Amino acid sequence: MVDVADKPVTSREALAECVVRMAPITLRAVREGTSKGDALQVARIAGIMAAKRTSELIPLTHPLPLARVDVDFEFVKDGVRVLARARVVGQTGVEMEALTAAAVAGLTLIDMTKGVERGVSLASVRLLEKSGGRSGTWKRPAGRTAR
Repeated sequence: MVDVADKPVTSREALAECVVRMAPITLRAVREGTSKGDALQVARIAGIMAAKRTSELIPLTHPLPLARVDVDFEFVKDGVRVLARARVVGQTGVEMEALTAAAVAGLTLIDMTKGVERGVSLASVRLLEKSGGRSGTWKRPAGRTAR
């Protein structure tokens, strides 16, 4: 693990996305409810839980006292866009927590819809922006966001 003991404690935030591609019939099932229940609510909880356990899943990441994790969804033309935001006041960033939340929420949508469509897939898992810490603010350039 990287030694962060001498880093200043600052407010840090990260926003990540995951795009889950699916057929129109599957998208309709997500909107209306699948045989397993409310896919978006289950995916939201899964993403939040995953963010909280990132240090158990990804070697050498620091366990962080997360202040907030939000997982939201946007219906897009050919699927669902998952947006995960993580926040901490600490000595290291929360990019991996936001990315993990987005990815696990997307994987959960696949699990919730596999009875409707076997071909659902993750098209993009990536960091959109981060703030705080020594490196300051970073945002993915406009036009480079999957939709």
